[in-house]
Amino acid sequence: MLPVDDRRPIGVFDSGVGGLTVVRALRAALPGEDVVYLGDTARVPYGSKSPRTVERYAVACQRFLLDRGVKLVLIACNTASAHALDALRDASPVPVIGAVEPGARAALAATRTGDIGVIGTLGTVRSGAYERALRAVRPDVRVSAMACPLLVPLAEEGWTDDDIARAVARRYLTQLFDADPAIDTLVLGCTHYPLLRGVLAATAAQVAHREVAIVDSAQAMAAATVALVGAPENRRTAPGRLDCFATDTSRLDELAPRFLGERPSGFELVDL
Repeated sequence: MLPVDDRRPIGVFDSGVGGLTVVRALRAALPGEDVVYLGDTARVPYGSKSPRTVERYAVACQRFLLDRGVKLVLIACNTASAHALDALRDASPVPVIGAVEPGARAALAATRTGDIGVIGTLGTVRSGAYERALRAVRPDVRVSAMACPLLVPLAEEGWTDDDIARAVARRYLTQLFDADPAIDTLVLGCTHYPLLRGVLAATAAQVAHREVAIVDSAQAMAAATVALVGAPENRRTAPGRLDCFATDTSRLDELAPRFLGERPSGFELVDL
């Protein structure tokens, strides 16, 4: 656990704005912590890029945060976590929390049947990272994964609770549950997906004909951070500072409040 009096900020990076759902969960769990956020919006999406390219981009993002004196790095991108976690940990003098391991642990705690579904970007699903993380703890777990690329633009457009969102969710989840009807836990393996949590939970229950536990990787990462830095009551109570940076600022005024749940003071444009 990090020292209680460590006042350095927590660093968070993502390929775009989806990682702001992690910042949102983090600020709710640890409101007194300062946070530095970097969105690599000039090179989004990572999900369709090669593992070597994702690793190169992720290392550059982490270097930016380390240069700002962070005490901890959160990889708020499932694709970067899947392809670059080892390289990021090797290159960091501070702890690094990825998106996959906390989500996998939360899913194992939630499942009753041992049948877990994972939805995410093409890069995350192809990597098999969730399957490896889940089976490393419980070898007999059954995992079905599906790439759901249309959910990202729906989240960014704000179409998160309408007929279009429900139709897309039903199309994807019907295929997933047809592959494994016993799934009782669904991992939202992309930080955009929490904006669609209500539709995804309702659709999963309709398709499965029973309640399905939903695991939000953003919430799981926030819980992992609390375990590392200490309970909120042991931290300072004054509201923490949020500094936001991006490699491209197009549409951020529109998108950021949707993902963060509040309007940030602004994004500083940086070049990696």
